[in-house]
Amino acid sequence: MASKEIQMVGQSAVAEQQDNDEPTFPRYAGPTFLSYGFRPFFLGAALFTSLAILAWVALFAGKISLGFLYPPREWHVHEMLFGYLPALIAGFLLTAMPNWTDRMPLRGVPLLAMFLLWVAGRLVMMVPLAGAAAAVVDGAFLVLLATYIWREIIAAGSWDRAPIGILVSLYAVTNILFHLSALRGAPTDLPERLALSVMTLMLTVIGGRLTPTFTREYLADRNLSPLPVVFSLVDGVAIALVLLGVVTWIIEPDGVWAGVMLIVAGVASLVRLLRWGGWRTWREPLVLILHIGYGWVGLFLVALGASILEIGFTPENVVHLLTTGAMGTMTLAVMTRASLGHTGRPRHADQLTVAMYLLINLGALSRIFAPSADIPTDLTHLMLGLSAFCWSGAYLLFAFHYGPYLLRPGLDE
Repeated sequence: MASKEIQMVGQSAVAEQQDNDEPTFPRYAGPTFLSYGFRPFFLGAALFTSLAILAWVALFAGKISLGFLYPPREWHVHEMLFGYLPALIAGFLLTAMPNWTDRMPLRGVPLLAMFLLWVAGRLVMMVPLAGAAAAVVDGAFLVLLATYIWREIIAAGSWDRAPIGILVSLYAVTNILFHLSALRGAPTDLPERLALSVMTLMLTVIGGRLTPTFTREYLADRNLSPLPVVFSLVDGVAIALVLLGVVTWIIEPDGVWAGVMLIVAGVASLVRLLRWGGWRTWREPLVLILHIGYGWVGLFLVALGASILEIGFTPENVVHLLTTGAMGTMTLAVMTRASLGHTGRPRHADQLTVAMYLLINLGALSRIFAPSADIPTDLTHLMLGLSAFCWSGAYLLFAFHYGPYLLRPGLDE
């Protein structure tokens, strides 16, 4: 038994080393902004989502009237799930894939073309009469991203990254399904559940790898033991339960079994989180925030299951445990860490970075506890306004503080 545990620790250490050792690529002679995917996509996503959320709250409150491709609620849902999030996923994966595969990163004109395609998608979604053309332009971005990921996986033989390729491919198909439903004026419930499920799985798989890896690295640098194992039987069981839970929810969203399985998956995710010992990283918010972000995932699963069983929050507020809580926190955690690490700066959260983390979590709490938007009251508008202010403030602060890092050469360049 002891020998097996030692072997597992050794395998995790090797995997961690592979993740942390970045291959050396030829220096890029073009514009710094186009040297790595995280630069344009992180900055673009931060600016877009900060403005889009403010526009949505103003639309909801009746302060402005704008004609978009879809009604305000569907536009808001689409642009958060298929506009802002894909940009962050692209920024992360276009930067991580070269490290995982030892292949050249997407740079220069190809990267610019991909970024402009994403920008075009955001613009056509604002055109009322764009119709199917808007769906094609917007849908092409995730299809192209999935194609790039599979090309890199196949060329490098990195089949251990295939789950990411599968999830991004499913995400691309889900976006197309959303457009097919919305263009016909049909309900978008199914593609929304599919998108939320894919996001939950992405956070479970990718966040569940990054969090213990960076925790292990932090503790090892300070000679603190024991070190969390990056992947164990607990992780495998938790991932399987999350997969089973969201698949059950997709098929039977109001079923008792869906509620039960989601609660079980949420508890397993929280047990997995505790195994990593995140409280030991309290001195470094750059690491601690990953644990907080993953904690939102477990809470979302438990709360979603409970709401199906008619216990606790309404389904509308529960969804925001994932979207404003888990996604908002985890994406900012990855954006700040990657922006520091890939520009040669110390991986340490300064006061402005901590302020971003506080704002995004306060925004999540404000949204979750806001009274129902079905029959809005003054308190509803106040809570939604506070949530929007915090969300937009966090991302505008990222653009202000980290924007210069993304636009200029890094300290090691």
